[in-house]
Amino acid sequence: MFKIEGQLAIISGGANGIGKGICEVFCKAGAKVALWDIDDKGSEVANQISLNGGDIFFQKVDITSLNSVQKAVSKIINDHKKIDILINNAGIIQDRSFIKMKKKEWDTVLEVNLNSLFVTCKAVVPIMKKNGYGRIISSSSINAFQGAFGQTNYAASKAGVSGFTRALCKELGGVGITVNSVAPGLIRTSMTKTIPDKIFKKKITEIPVGRIGTPEDVGYTCLFLASKEAGFISGITLHTNGGVMPT
Repeated sequence: MFKIEGQLAIISGGANGIGKGICEVFCKAGAKVALWDIDDKGSEVANQISLNGGDIFFQKVDITSLNSVQKAVSKIINDHKKIDILINNAGIIQDRSFIKMKKKEWDTVLEVNLNSLFVTCKAVVPIMKKNGYGRIISSSSINAFQGAFGQTNYAASKAGVSGFTRALCKELGGVGITVNSVAPGLIRTSMTKTIPDKIFKKKITEIPVGRIGTPEDVGYTCLFLASKEAGFISGITLHTNGGVMPT
């Protein structure tokens, strides 16, 4: 397994689902993890992972607020002197058909899923640039490529993540920073538990590997991209979907 011992990794949206799985994988790989979330549950999750041997701490952060993010980053630099890895995982859905979608639902999803990348990267990139090293990995989605009914806001935001990734990698490659994104497919989280059983079983039959993904599957994908060994990979969106090729 790729190791990242001693590296400081920020993981946003780490209190639940995929983010929690990424935190667990990175701690097992030897990283010191800053779990960022707006949900106070992040403190409980960090404590649980810590009891299992993980080196992790919780910071309550609003990733849409530059002030909130800069305060958290300043605390990390004061206490730990560096930031090696930034995982932009936090995201939300507010599904509704386009005809019925409210402007606020569009704006909120874009603000959290896409605009937050500007905020987090704006705070972290100068530190990585000064150190001459960094790994930035952001969460896209299979639905950015194949679309989904009721998700014009979500699909647009996640397509934007992939575009942001391709552009930013061209600016930062020369200073030792790689920029990539991960596009999960159907992953077992609290959100997928709401899918009716009949539809859920049909979706699994459409996955060539024959099973739903886990948060840890996404975590190991991020771990590879965060490793020093992946230093020649930048600007890509790596699909983690069990072989469901988006059109």
